[in-house]
Amino acid sequence: MASLAVETTMKVLLADRLPDEAVERLEAAGDEVVVKPELTADSLAEHIADAEVLVVRSTKVDAAALDAADRLGLIVRAGAGTNTIDCVRAAELGIFVCNVPGRNALAVAELALGLMISVDRHIADSTADTRGGRWNKSTYSKAMGLYGRTLAIIGLGDIGVAVADRATGFGMSVIAVANPERSTAAVQRAEEAGVTFVDTIDELLGTADIVSLHVPGAESTKGMVDAAFLARMRDGATLINTSRGNVVDEAALIDAMDRRGIRAGLDVFADEPAGGAGDFDSALARHPNVVATHHVGASTDQAQAAVADGTIDAIDSYRRGEVANCVNLEDVPPRAATLTVRHRDKVGVLAAVLGVLREADLNISNMQNRVFTGSTAAVATIDVDRSVPRATVEAIQAITDVIQTSVTAS
Repeated sequence: MASLAVETTMKVLLADRLPDEAVERLEAAGDEVVVKPELTADSLAEHIADAEVLVVRSTKVDAAALDAADRLGLIVRAGAGTNTIDCVRAAELGIFVCNVPGRNALAVAELALGLMISVDRHIADSTADTRGGRWNKSTYSKAMGLYGRTLAIIGLGDIGVAVADRATGFGMSVIAVANPERSTAAVQRAEEAGVTFVDTIDELLGTADIVSLHVPGAESTKGMVDAAFLARMRDGATLINTSRGNVVDEAALIDAMDRRGIRAGLDVFADEPAGGAGDFDSALARHPNVVATHHVGASTDQAQAAVADGTIDAIDSYRRGEVANCVNLEDVPPRAATLTVRHRDKVGVLAAVLGVLREADLNISNMQNRVFTGSTAAVATIDVDRSVPRATVEAIQAITDVIQTSVTAS
């Protein structure tokens, strides 16, 4: 969690709608809250100039909007993904981008299970027929059932684990690919939800009756479900996507549905309308093997209330001088060496140290200063971008009230 200094009251621009209770919490803290859910990517730049905090859900935040902001310090995405925000440009401008992960996981997991059931039991088509005055029990009574089926989960974050937990309640076998980079805690959490790990993606796809996607929208996942991926799935298997539309190569999926009977339950599409409503012409959505919803995975009252609470918590943390769930800070800042400076806890000592580093053209990537018991002495740990010349170490050591200086190469 990063630490910083901000004003206790701020101007907050809500470019998407939050519950009234969330707005009231901000106003109770003394913030000026501007609610403009009608803003779009094109109009955001006209209203962002003096905002210190920006909250968005689906509104795109591009470089042009960020360049128009002159006081902005924090962007909160009221949800998990931040793919609609130019996080690179925000980082260049020193603007924190935070998200609210996990708060809508249960809602998305519930929809994923709902899509599995809807695909298997033909709920959408049978509803359409009954509304049209057609009764066709012989067609709609053909279903496999979920009990005993094998569900492959790709993406074992909060949503993936929540899906696994619910799927085991239906008596399904849940599998995922083992990943040596996954933490012990994450593996344990998945196993407690009923996940069994397999060694390869080929084994995963070749075994599964249903494949459910729960990955972030990123360059690394764009087009992940392509022709080769689909070819490894079993004939007649079901694909569930409640993550991001561009994860799936839609033409390849249509081909697999036409030739091999693949079915799909989809909440997201590559070219879905940017707003809440609009015309939508999608060959994939029209396909008879598809059950589709309107990117509503997180849209339950429970989830929206939880996300709103998380959003306000993020703003309150920033108000206190901390930043939680920041996605555009380096996890491990680049460094070539670390200076450790033990010094008297007096005003001006660190300023003198930083002055020496400036003269040596050494850039600081990370810094921490901690005070010893009694507040007589302190220790500064300073990561710098290249090796530290001996003359620089000696110049720091010569500063009045510096006790000892040492350097460790990274």
